[in-house]
Amino acid sequence: MPVAELVREFKANPVFWEQFEVSEKLARRHDPAVLTQLEPYMKDDDRHVRGNAAFVFAAGGDDRGFEVIAKILKDRSDRPEGRGMPGGNWSVSAQIASDRYYAAHLFGDLKDWRAVPILIPLLHDPEVHSIVPWSLGQIGDKAAVAPLFATLRDVDPDMRVLAIYALETLKAKEALPQLRALVHDEERIHFDGLGTVADAAKKAAAELQALP
Repeated sequence: MPVAELVREFKANPVFWEQFEVSEKLARRHDPAVLTQLEPYMKDDDRHVRGNAAFVFAAGGDDRGFEVIAKILKDRSDRPEGRGMPGGNWSVSAQIASDRYYAAHLFGDLKDWRAVPILIPLLHDPEVHSIVPWSLGQIGDKAAVAPLFATLRDVDPDMRVLAIYALETLKAKEALPQLRALVHDEERIHFDGLGTVADAAKKAAAELQALP
């Protein structure tokens, strides 16, 4: 698809995750002219649109994109209704949480190691903590391993399992002792078929043990 048509699709698409798919295609083109056309969207009132435009900049090596995503993560200012609000129960606080969650997700999509020190403290932030282990795993920086070890002791079984998944993605064989300590943890999680922490720990331990 021509770049000009992709840009038109980015501007016209009202569904943020579909718009992001266009952002990924634009990022792969490495066309400087795209940045000029998307620059106004870096200040869009809708933080999901703003983040999608920033992703194109950041993926192309323009630090303005990285900075915009980082600012969305810190942004708790008032705002109009935007995207990313499933269920239709809109409120400013819920929109802020949705926008911040999406920014943390974008850092995982971006796979930029500079996001790791920004994301690690957010393992304790209830608005976004459930996406942070995934993003850390996608980035692939081993600096995340120790904080994820600590998350294996989180009181929330969901967070323990999300940390297990991230450690498996990071191929952190050094996590094997901690994972084996969880093979009798029968607390159930609220996603992925409602399995247990033990199920996830056993699977991850087997995968890591099999690594060369």
